[in-house]
Amino acid sequence: MFAGQKLPNVTFRTRVRDDSIEGPNPFRWQDVTTADYFEGKRVVLFSLPGAFTPTCSTYQLPGFENGFGDFAAEGIDAIYCMSVNDSFVMNKWAEAQGIKNVGVIPDGSGEFTRKVGMLVDKDNLGFGMRSWRYAAVIDNGVVEAFFEEPGRDDNHPEDPYGESAPENVLSYLKNKVDTVAA
Repeated sequence: MFAGQKLPNVTFRTRVRDDSIEGPNPFRWQDVTTADYFEGKRVVLFSLPGAFTPTCSTYQLPGFENGFGDFAAEGIDAIYCMSVNDSFVMNKWAEAQGIKNVGVIPDGSGEFTRKVGMLVDKDNLGFGMRSWRYAAVIDNGVVEAFFEEPGRDDNHPEDPYGESAPENVLSYLKNKVDTVAA
């Protein structure tokens, strides 16, 4: 992905709560498109190798969740976390993390991740195909800024984290605003 790139048109299979459904699993399928998530908004999208994994659960997702007000103050309308996991997993992870401010996007088949060039093989960890860790500021479906962890490669022996950290993305937003205002 790169600045100026328009996001690919993808339909994500999501599970949403529906109180009209009785029983222990009151959810239904709902298709949500790239346009539904990104059109007419300025958002932060970050993607990571997997729900419930250590760096993702300890630092990245909580950092964006807890910093939501700071991002909103810099003109961000929404923050989305994407992973090559299905909607069941993404919803349970958000619930387990107590997430209220960050939306989760399930890229279960990896279609979006593949189309933006960030799909990598993580068989060395028993994961299969997953997303390389990145973050992006997206304005009305077009990438404004892109933050990719170094060393993207299949079966990378490490999980770099820093470029896509919430603090780094927020720093970009604050400096961009300061530059525009100057």
